[in-house]
Amino acid sequence: MPPTASRRRTSALGLLTALAGTALFAWLVWKVGPAEIWTGFRQIGWNLSWILVLGGLRFLMRATAWALCVEPPYRLPVADAFNAVVCGDALGNATPLGPIVGEPAKIACVRHQLPVAPALTALAIENVFYTLSVAAMIAAGAGALLFVGASRGAALPAAFRQLSEVTVATIFVIFAVVAWVLWRRPRMIDRLLRLRAVSGSTQGRASKLDRLRKVERDVFTFASRRKGALVPLVLLEAGFHALGVAEKHLTLWLILPTPPTLLTSFIVEASDRFITAAFKFVPFQVGVGEVGTALATQLLGLGAAPGITLSIVRKARMGVWALVGTALLVRRGLSARRVLDDPELNG
Repeated sequence: MPPTASRRRTSALGLLTALAGTALFAWLVWKVGPAEIWTGFRQIGWNLSWILVLGGLRFLMRATAWALCVEPPYRLPVADAFNAVVCGDALGNATPLGPIVGEPAKIACVRHQLPVAPALTALAIENVFYTLSVAAMIAAGAGALLFVGASRGAALPAAFRQLSEVTVATIFVIFAVVAWVLWRRPRMIDRLLRLRAVSGSTQGRASKLDRLRKVERDVFTFASRRKGALVPLVLLEAGFHALGVAEKHLTLWLILPTPPTLLTSFIVEASDRFITAAFKFVPFQVGVGEVGTALATQLLGLGAAPGITLSIVRKARMGVWALVGTALLVRRGLSARRVLDDPELNG
């Protein structure tokens, strides 16, 4: 399928999911009670500014990790990486194309400070660490949910217990597969190209294939080449998730009559990571975010209203930072269409 047709199909699907999510959001708010949700949101007040700061610090964690992955003699200033991450997040959240446009946008924002090839390689490596950290966070959250249910003597509903168990098992399998891939270092690009050649769909130039192979090789050998960067990278990705837990803890502390436990905030943040990963192509995870977070808070005995309020506060934080990212994109003369039509970024 031509790229333009594929994008139109993705955009149409994203529009439909956005409309369905909006309808789901409206139904859920009406069912729980707009007044109760609004009361919880009002309790946040000017403390929303602290939530915005935490969101900015999370961007800083990933920007610093990306800058750390850049290979010498190239260098990416953290400030430039931060601006690029904010821009990429704005496009990734506000459009149904999600990471298809969000990740190339980050590279487009730093192409005047760094050539595309090392920027792409560093971003791919950072995304590997981030994805593994998300998987670990989701698995830990599912395990913690099972622990909380057992410790309270009230077992989780069978469906949620089974989902948690399957999630933990699946992520362990993913980590095992990743360990095998890093150990054996199979030429995955070449195998994929052979499969496409069999189907008669291989279309590519040698320079592009060489760039893909180099990225693959650099990702596989990063741990052996840059041993000193491994611990800081793990700590930065862990810091990203720790700040997410802090955001949930602060929000729950403001809207609940009694302060929550850190374990409760951790489980809610883990569920939020799962929702974001599963519904990345739904702009701002409208509707699905509220439903998922409400289910998490209900399972924790907090009721549905705090979960919906949490999700709305999260959207407010995402919306403010999306406006910042949009302003930075306009300043650079970038848009989703220009990013997608750039052959150097999407070749």
